[in-house]
Amino acid sequence: MLVSKNLKTNENILQEAFKDCADIVYRPFKAGADKNIDMVLVYIDNIVDTDVIENSIMTNLMNRTRVGWGENILDKLKAEAISVGELDEETDFENLFTSILLGDTVIFAEGEEKALVASTKGWPTRGVPEAENEIVVQGPKDAFAESVSKNVVLMRRRIRDTSLKVFRTKIGRRSQTDVAVMYMDGIVRSEVVEKVKKSLENIDVDAILDAGYIEQMTERKWWSPFPQVQMTERPDKASAALFEGRVVVAVDNSPMVLMLPSTLNTFFQAAEDYYDRWEIMSFIRLIRYAAAFIALGLPGLYIALTLYNPNLLPVEVVLKIAGTRINVPFSAVTEVFIMEIAFELLREAGIRLPSPIGSTLGIVGGIVIGQAAVDAGLVGPVVVIISAVTGICTFVIPNQSMVNGIRLCKYGVLALSAVLGLFGFWIGIMLTLVHLCSLGSFGIPYMYPYCSASENGWDDLKDSVVRMPLFMLKKRPVFSSAKNRVRRD
Repeated sequence: MLVSKNLKTNENILQEAFKDCADIVYRPFKAGADKNIDMVLVYIDNIVDTDVIENSIMTNLMNRTRVGWGENILDKLKAEAISVGELDEETDFENLFTSILLGDTVIFAEGEEKALVASTKGWPTRGVPEAENEIVVQGPKDAFAESVSKNVVLMRRRIRDTSLKVFRTKIGRRSQTDVAVMYMDGIVRSEVVEKVKKSLENIDVDAILDAGYIEQMTERKWWSPFPQVQMTERPDKASAALFEGRVVVAVDNSPMVLMLPSTLNTFFQAAEDYYDRWEIMSFIRLIRYAAAFIALGLPGLYIALTLYNPNLLPVEVVLKIAGTRINVPFSAVTEVFIMEIAFELLREAGIRLPSPIGSTLGIVGGIVIGQAAVDAGLVGPVVVIISAVTGICTFVIPNQSMVNGIRLCKYGVLALSAVLGLFGFWIGIMLTLVHLCSLGSFGIPYMYPYCSASENGWDDLKDSVVRMPLFMLKKRPVFSSAKNRVRRD
């Protein structure tokens, strides 16, 4: 539907479209040298900057314009009167509806078959918050907020280069959510950018409320428990990803951005890895990988060894475990499942409760329930230790999505170990590795650089399980364009 020359007709169309919307403001007024031009402003209350409307639009149109009837009214006003930085013309009502809902102000004039759209967005937002999930001891403390524009600014602050490109689009038939795709021109692979844009174009849904929607809708193998898109709340980490040739996708109303392509290796990297000395950071990375293996396999290994292969354990250990289980009425498998589920319940309860109560519940609940279960003879103390160590190891891994994938696969390894013993344990581990090898992210193998590392001259192994000194990291990862892969001579 197009804008009509009749001002009253345009106002009726708007009132019909926004029927029963009490926050829509219609402000009729007269402008021009002789105050003989009928005009109307339309905007949504509380999501606009009223100072801009009053000082940059209303005051100028009513008191400082000399446009006369019969002239190209809106063109003259656009050129001489309205002092708003972003001002566009529009003739389609569907686009005008979207602009109003986004916080813009639409200006209609009698006799004009178009309208002016002035950028007056001013909805309530948080300031730049502090990182809550990806906490570092040494490094920046700021984090992304729920405003996509503010998040882009946080990236611009760190990357003062004209090569940083920002492509904006809207996704969601009803939500019309702003999405910003950022990449470094010349460093990123052009085919990756095209794949990302195409994936976003193919998303056909009524609403996008968080970056998690886009994460799930762009993953090829949606049935995998492991994430194929990395998310972060840290601007410094997202900026580093751009310098590596990756693409960053920021979504309005979400304090997290997406970084892609993503590999298994990237989920074990933290921003702090590059702010401290390479020796300690390499040691910490080794701990993370060891913790991932323990979180995945320790309960299953305990079951396999105690039920099927106790001969592989020292005699003293076997006797000690057997002595603690004399009064336990359940099998070892049931014991482990009871404690694992109890730990999962404590974890979820701690997350949902307010922070002071949640941390207290995790500590007190774990101690009280674990000790009470042992005293009641429901589980043995060794199983409590196994579950506690497994849970602690999941907190070592810096990415929550990866932790969730390991938590799910842990039960598969546990079930196979309960049925087939040590043979089932290794089957579970190998099936997990085979599944990881089958994954990919926008053309990059998921297990890179542990496979095909020769593609980049083996240099990516310098920033994998261990992190070599910064002066040795001369090349960008394989994510980047082959023509611009050298970061320093």
